[in-house]
This record gives sequence, C-alpha cells and structure tokens, in this order.
Amino acid sequence: MSNEIMGQLCVVGLGPGHSDLLTEQVRKSIAEATDAFGYFPYIERLSGLTHLHLHASDNREELDRARAALNVAAQGRKVLMLSSGDPGVFAMASAVFEVMEHASPDERQRWSTVQIEVQPGITAMLAAAARLGAPLGHDFCTINLSDNLKPAAVIERRIRLAAQADFAMAFYNPCSRSRPEGFVRALEVLREECEPERLICFARNVSRADETLTVTSLASAKAEMADMRTLVILGNSLTRQIGRYVYTPRSYGIPSHA
Repeated sequence: MSNEIMGQLCVVGLGPGHSDLLTEQVRKSIAEATDAFGYFPYIERLSGLTHLHLHASDNREELDRARAALNVAAQGRKVLMLSSGDPGVFAMASAVFEVMEHASPDERQRWSTVQIEVQPGITAMLAAAARLGAPLGHDFCTINLSDNLKPAAVIERRIRLAAQADFAMAFYNPCSRSRPEGFVRALEVLREECEPERLICFARNVSRADETLTVTSLASAKAEMADMRTLVILGNSLTRQIGRYVYTPRSYGIPSHA
C-alpha cells in the first residue's frame, strides 16, 4: 500500500459571468475543494464559500499562481485553479502545464502525486455567439489581440491570413488602456482585406446585468467600441443579419436542404 499523499488540482472554467452558465461538473468540484487560486475578480465570485481557502493574485502572475497551486495540491489537498470562460482558451490550463514542463527535479518529485483534471467551461466567445444568434455557424478562428505574450507582428499576420481565408473571427482582449493602438491596427488590417459591409459584433459583459450587444459594419466600427470586457466577432463574407439575429450559413455558397 502506497504512503504517497494524493492531491488534486482541478483547472476549472467559471463561464462568462452568470451562475446559470457554470457547468454541474465545476459546481461539484467547487463544493468538494479545499482551496482556490485565481485572479482577484474570479476569486471574488467564490468569496461567500466558507469551506474554501482563497488565494488571489494579479492577472500577470499566472506561472507563480500555477506553481503555488501545485505545491498546495501536493500536500494532499483538493485545489481549484480558476479561469473565466473555459480554462483552455487563453487561460490557466496551459499555464499549469507550462510550469510542469519547466519544473525543477525537486518540483517534479513533489508534484508527481498530484492528479490534474481540466474541466471545461463556456467561453465568452460561445456565450456571445449564442446571444447574437449564430455568427460562428461555419469555419471560424479565435485570436487573442493582447501582445503581452506574443509580438504584435504575429497578431497582425494571423488576422490578415484569417481574413484572406474568409474565416469568421472571434477576438479576445481587443484593447486596454495600456495598448489602445492594438485594436486600431486590427481594424485597419481587416478593412484592407474585407469588404466594408462585413458584419462585426461587439458583445460586452455577456450574461451579466450590464450586457450590451452591438452589430455594425466593418466600415462603421470604431476602436472605442471595444474594451477588455468586450468580445468582438467578425463574420465571414456570407454572414448576414435576420432582424436582431446575426448568423453565418452552414453552407458555403452551396444550397443547403438539410
């Protein structure tokens, strides 16, 4: 019989905001956990749960947060690593595995008894698309416009190539006070590659009380229509609006009878 202490680290997604969009799997993990690590606003969502030890940290301390959570889990505790939306979409799941990949020999041995489980959540992209209608009804891609972890030139190239391939696109982290020029440039690239009447949607604080949805043309879009709480969806060349709903047909220029 092994004397090793088995801990668990559940990397969970809290969804886009409203509690109705939290999965039952994640609810169960929250109820059973001893500790929770996360960015301040995500920890705040669990602040009323007295059974949890809460460990909040800044948004740019992801690797330190992952390391600390693994160390607590190695003590035999059941630990939550919190993300909004889905933990695998520009979030903490990859940070946990990055820390594990570059661990020291002592850390590798200490964490060897920790069971890691990534539990999916509803992304802001999918929540926004559902509120708008079905703008991601055909092939699409997702691009994070933050240049904190990748060069601006890489972002621009991906936008340009995705536009040339006629993907619908969902943009995370469009702009912040420290880099307002990023989304300005993104719109410039899109206007160089796409027709001016292309539909673009701005979904802010989806599923929250102050949710706002705006649909306009690429020609009319302005950078100030987005902030860090906004998910931006650009349709492809076939995306259209039916009343208040935006949808992209499943068929690509081919009549569908399905």
